[in-house]
Amino acid sequence: MSPLSLDEEIAALARDTTRRPVLVALDFDGTLAPLQDDPQKSRILPAGVDALARLAGTDGVSLALVSGRSMNDLHTLAEVPTGTFLIGSHGAERARVMTFGLDRDVVQLSDEQADRLATLGSQALRIARGRDGVWVETKPTAVVLHTRLAEEAVAAPAEQEAIALGEQLGSGVLHGKDVVEISVLEASKGEALAALRDELGAAVVLYAGDDVTDEHAFDALGPRDVTIKVGDGTTVARFRVASPQELVAALGTLADAF
Repeated sequence: MSPLSLDEEIAALARDTTRRPVLVALDFDGTLAPLQDDPQKSRILPAGVDALARLAGTDGVSLALVSGRSMNDLHTLAEVPTGTFLIGSHGAERARVMTFGLDRDVVQLSDEQADRLATLGSQALRIARGRDGVWVETKPTAVVLHTRLAEEAVAAPAEQEAIALGEQLGSGVLHGKDVVEISVLEASKGEALAALRDELGAAVVLYAGDDVTDEHAFDALGPRDVTIKVGDGTTVARFRVASPQELVAALGTLADAF
């Protein structure tokens, strides 16, 4: 953890014009939006919508959301300014919010990958069948087993079976909070964030996230970057806040400081 408080680090970042451009990149669920039992009810806190709009109007600042959600889901639920980069499916999908929709990077699967994705989907449905509170989501490049609504005695074996399935048929397995995602493409939030940083030439990245998958992003950043863990759990992030409400307040402080 940093010897400075987060507010002190934010003030220093705003003062130091050599630390430009700045990329403000944020996870969605559990970071900007409080976690919900029904993922379709997730929304960015109103104060977060305002803070992001103000940051988007600041010279030398770019915005990105980096999420495990599919691109369509993320675009539908996220209230973000035009120009915001959206990185979905843990880095496998990318787009930019434009005035009349999304400017997407096209994801193309090989025939082998498409066949493997179909097999993963059917096998994941088999794992979920008969288990209350367990359901399956299919993305363009991955299959996701959700267990947030299941009792621990039901969720734990379902997750272990999904991990084993991923090790057999997937290219990558991500085990997060109440979720196992099996991808047919190699992708991570860290790789996607590093690529976007290089593309934008960002001198500093501020990244915040709450899940174990966000540790890949924290690991990809350096000591001059501002990494923020939201909530409990072991982390390599330099700073920690307790909740999405505290993270959104920090973003408001950053917008004020600029």
